[in-house]
Amino acid sequence: MPKQTTRKGKTIDEVWSGTWVADRLGVALHDGEAGPRPGTRLSPRLNELLGLALRRNPKRAHLLVSQVLGKHVPQSPRTVYAAGYGLGERVRALLGEDAAAAAVVLGYAETATGLGHCVADGLGHAPYLHSTRRPVPGVAAAGGFEEAHSHATSHLLLPEDRELLAGEGPLVLVDDEFSTGNTVLNTIRDLHARHPRHHYVVVALVDMRSPADRDRLTAFAAELGARVDLIALASGTVSLPDGVLAKGQALVEEYEPAAAGSCGPMPPTVSTPAPVLRVDLDWPHGLPDGGRHGFTPAHRRRLEAALPALAAQLTAALGTQPGRVLVLGNEELMYAPLRLAKALEEAGAAPEVRFSSTTRSPVLAVDDPGYAIRTRLVFPAHDAPADGPGDRYAYNVARPAHGTGFDTVVAVVDSAGDTPELHTGLLAALAPHTGRVVLAVVPSYVPPMASLASLLSRTPDHRQEPTMTEPLRGPAFSSYAPEDVGWLLQDLSGVRLEAPTEEREEAIQAGGAHYAESLPVEYQPSPEYQELYRSALTASAARVARAVGTVTETVLAERSPSPVLVSLARAGTPVGVLMRRWASARHGLDLPHYAVSIVRGRGIDANALRWLAAHHDPADVVFVDGWTGKGAITRELKAALAEFPGFDPEIVVLADPGSCVPTYGTREDFLIPSACLNSTVSGLISRTVLRSDLVGPDDFHGAKFYRELAGADVSVAFVDAVAARFDDVADAVGEEVKELLAADRTPTWEGWAAVERISEEYGIHDVNLVKPGVGETTRVLLRRVPWKILAQRGAGADLDHVRLLAEQRGVPVEEVDGLPYTCVGLIHPRFTRGATGADGKAVASK
Repeated sequence: MPKQTTRKGKTIDEVWSGTWVADRLGVALHDGEAGPRPGTRLSPRLNELLGLALRRNPKRAHLLVSQVLGKHVPQSPRTVYAAGYGLGERVRALLGEDAAAAAVVLGYAETATGLGHCVADGLGHAPYLHSTRRPVPGVAAAGGFEEAHSHATSHLLLPEDRELLAGEGPLVLVDDEFSTGNTVLNTIRDLHARHPRHHYVVVALVDMRSPADRDRLTAFAAELGARVDLIALASGTVSLPDGVLAKGQALVEEYEPAAAGSCGPMPPTVSTPAPVLRVDLDWPHGLPDGGRHGFTPAHRRRLEAALPALAAQLTAALGTQPGRVLVLGNEELMYAPLRLAKALEEAGAAPEVRFSSTTRSPVLAVDDPGYAIRTRLVFPAHDAPADGPGDRYAYNVARPAHGTGFDTVVAVVDSAGDTPELHTGLLAALAPHTGRVVLAVVPSYVPPMASLASLLSRTPDHRQEPTMTEPLRGPAFSSYAPEDVGWLLQDLSGVRLEAPTEEREEAIQAGGAHYAESLPVEYQPSPEYQELYRSALTASAARVARAVGTVTETVLAERSPSPVLVSLARAGTPVGVLMRRWASARHGLDLPHYAVSIVRGRGIDANALRWLAAHHDPADVVFVDGWTGKGAITRELKAALAEFPGFDPEIVVLADPGSCVPTYGTREDFLIPSACLNSTVSGLISRTVLRSDLVGPDDFHGAKFYRELAGADVSVAFVDAVAARFDDVADAVGEEVKELLAADRTPTWEGWAAVERISEEYGIHDVNLVKPGVGETTRVLLRRVPWKILAQRGAGADLDHVRLLAEQRGVPVEEVDGLPYTCVGLIHPRFTRGATGADGKAVASK
């Protein structure tokens, strides 16, 4: 069959996959000097390693797409493995045999998990760990960091061996691309503060730093007092002509509608969707499926010994005429699928074997030989990710209009991702575009101690009460009456925990701290702001009362006639107090009410749950929060309660503008006055604190009681003002509850989808920095470092306090159309101290 050609006469294989972008935007790659490949004298050229693509991003029009990473572009598994292995050999040569034997390799999720494994293989005797975005019950994090340009949540470090990162030998950090270097340098800074080392080696496929970034690395090493080396297959720079950003945005607007359906044409030989053949691999017992919890040289030897038999299993499943085969990894799970693919290729199991992986990263697809991402399959996540549902992608898997597709796709997943959603999502998306789908399942590795902890937590005899056996109550702790709420917390009022907002934000985004390890300085409202609060309360007390009545009556009708209210401190606590008041006023009920701590990324206070289980029937417990934003805490609660059977994981809220829960008072996004203030409307209690030096294994999470703010406290006055309107709204509540009980209230998660879109459109690429809704936007302005506020065009008095706070902090308010929320707060995505305005300038201090 003759090779297909382009209109310029070149064969498809000869066209550089960056030509399309380069021709239209004038973007150019310039080769630098990174050192030779093993056994050669010349480095590979950048256009051998990289293609170009576009994405919706107001900060950068282009995207560098690796040809040898095994992520977006299907590639020979031998080529993918050799790229990382060769880099590992170069690290070993740099360090020498003795230092190499003491080294540890750390890779970054999700793109560099497999690359880091391969580097560790080339290094020889080094253990390997990669960061992960998947919390594992029973495994405590040894560290973590935020990645500013990420498409997902925080990175966690979950080594089974807690001493893995505590040695003094060289630390080798592996990422696919080294551009500004911010993520790697922040990681080194954090780990160096915990466990200082003399030598760090940064490894990447390409080094694309500017001269200024190179100087910054040199200065950083000097400041650290350590040696920092960098090894890459190739180095260079990207030149961007004037106006490239506007041109790139225009191209995305032009091509994105077509890309939405860029699944590629149906293969001519496929008339019906491909069947799925399942293969449960005979994976060696106890062998990790990757480096999420560490992968040692001993693990590597066990895998090498098992690969021939594993490959034989897959070869049998492929049959006698498998055709062109793609082995498809799954997000962080890259190394095991890569090694299986390489074994198939070397065994000659098929005429051609290629390897790539699914990803979270959204990229524009354009079916042109000169563009790196020609086709795109879109499907929902199937492993219950901790950061909530979202789309996932498989690129260049479907056949392009002028090119070849795959006769067989082997989808490799771990058992945690082997869910019904896998079959209705990824496998269903693959089926029309290949002749056969093989599903290979690798057991998800869980460290033995974590498995034991999980088992014990499910055993009733193990439900021991924590050290603190009685809830804290007012007036000793909080300004609420003692019967209004019991706080399942420990009192940290005597500990200095506050830090300036800018310093906290810098530490959180740099990965050096978690937001729950410190407290923001409590905002002291100006007289003008206090007047806004009072006006808002007067205007909306009846509206809040109606929502309180609606959610309480729904709970009594559907969940329990005598529920135990458990509010999530502290935004949920005023709502819990009000629900208790409604149940008393309308039904004569004296409902128990407790407040507990839940922390994003770290879960709910397990000791508080054990206390509740020891004192109440878990089936009666109803978790209460103030409102939903994008639903992150809703997801967090469901994940945490998986280890505590008997508790209903469905949270109830006063307002659910994000459509994340089925039980709510309203789905309108309106100003709840309690969101305007911090502790002074929440019983004078701080945010909750979780820090290992303050909270022991048998302790409740902590919080502070700000007794000194009693003169400004409106907590009880707020509750009284809303409760005074209960009689006025009782009839309306009755009618509304009848309608709700008969309605379909299934969550649509439309808020989450909007957050993902905003994250991409504004170049943030981290949903944690997008805070939707009036309540969450207020929190951004009070506690974090805001970048800008998006307001629904024509929004009225509900946003008066937001506009005032934004003006005080020098933050722009941008009116937009089509916003599903009244407003959205954007945390500064590239935070450095003082760089808080939309133009990067410091905001005015108030």
